[in-house]
Amino acid sequence: MMKNDLFSQWLGIEVIEIAEGYSKIKMTVRNEMMNGLGIVHGGIAFSLADSAFAFACNNRNVLSVALDTSINFLKPVHVGDILTAEAKELHNGKSTGLYQVNISNQQQHLVAVFKGTCFRTNRKLIDE
Repeated sequence: MMKNDLFSQWLGIEVIEIAEGYSKIKMTVRNEMMNGLGIVHGGIAFSLADSAFAFACNNRNVLSVALDTSINFLKPVHVGDILTAEAKELHNGKSTGLYQVNISNQQQHLVAVFKGTCFRTNRKLIDE
């Protein structure tokens, strides 16, 4: 998935760990990710969480897409922060899955919590 995910590559995401229903990734926040208020744009944390969500819900080789997502921003993110997103499966159903992604900075402070529901298609992600 990461090979073809140009947006995650642009973010500078590094995959740390993948397991069934689980993923852990990280990235370093860059200057061009700032918003007009002097903090990092919320879309950056959302995008990091969304990538972790995608890696976790697709790693059984069943093409899964986002059905519903939400995020809570708990602390501001700054340039130079190293963010780690850890996605954990809460429910694995036949047609849907529920995941929570916690995003922490380099001081292990929780900066955002993302929750996502995916829809599982009847297609394979990668032809075997």
